[in-house]
Amino acid sequence: MIATLAEIWADFSLAASVRRVGAMLLRHLYLMRSSWTRVFDLMYWPVLQLLIWGFLTNYLATGSSPLMRAGGLLIGAALLWDVLVRGQFGMTISLLEEMWSRNFANLFVTPLRPTEFACALMGMSILRSLIGVLPASLVAIPLFHYSIYTLGLPLIAFYWMLLMFAWGVGLIICALLVRFGLAAESFAWASIFVLAPLSGVYYPIAVLPSWLQPLAWALPASHVFEGMRAVMFGEGFQVGLFLSAFALNLVFIALGFAAFLFAFRRARERGQLMGSGE
Repeated sequence: MIATLAEIWADFSLAASVRRVGAMLLRHLYLMRSSWTRVFDLMYWPVLQLLIWGFLTNYLATGSSPLMRAGGLLIGAALLWDVLVRGQFGMTISLLEEMWSRNFANLFVTPLRPTEFACALMGMSILRSLIGVLPASLVAIPLFHYSIYTLGLPLIAFYWMLLMFAWGVGLIICALLVRFGLAAESFAWASIFVLAPLSGVYYPIAVLPSWLQPLAWALPASHVFEGMRAVMFGEGFQVGLFLSAFALNLVFIALGFAAFLFAFRRARERGQLMGSGE
């Protein structure tokens, strides 16, 4: 009897947690639905990036080098990079919207827990990345005669590995925002781009100086983009690179959750949640 009651309570608690996460997602969906500018902002930059790298690809394709003529190499890299960027922005912008409206502290008058709020941010990250990257990937098909979907099943692995990395980075940035408020807003916009030179988005990690390469290999994105190039050059899906990216992502997400919960606890203890929108 006691065991049965415990199981019922566990199910109820989990169900309640899922409902609270769903309610947060629904809130942000309503915000997006009521403002076409929010949706347009998600789509225009990936499409602009696509146009720049797509036309550059067309120009380079006129050369004689096989590397230059590798179909969609730069376009594919640009699209996957936007998965990472939109994924991270999806978390931090969702948090910033709560801060800009001075609603962040009010959320925790409800039963909503910090971990549930973080999970809702991760859910918004998925949604915003899809809204941002899908239109650009479809535009590439008629305009540049390239479909990233020809990568097949590896594309799913690349997408989720980059999204997981976005969660880890996003949680760390959200921790800074919770701890220091809007004074740390610049980190929400700039941090991910600091990682771009080390991620090997458009070039192999081997071209980096030898002293930078270990740091680059510590980033999951480096393994993803190396794996993407291997698939596009006909070398097949590199399981070792995938497993390395997955393991590193688990580390980044664990660090991100720890940082976010620590920052939330310190901000609450110091009464700084109410001032997080200043």
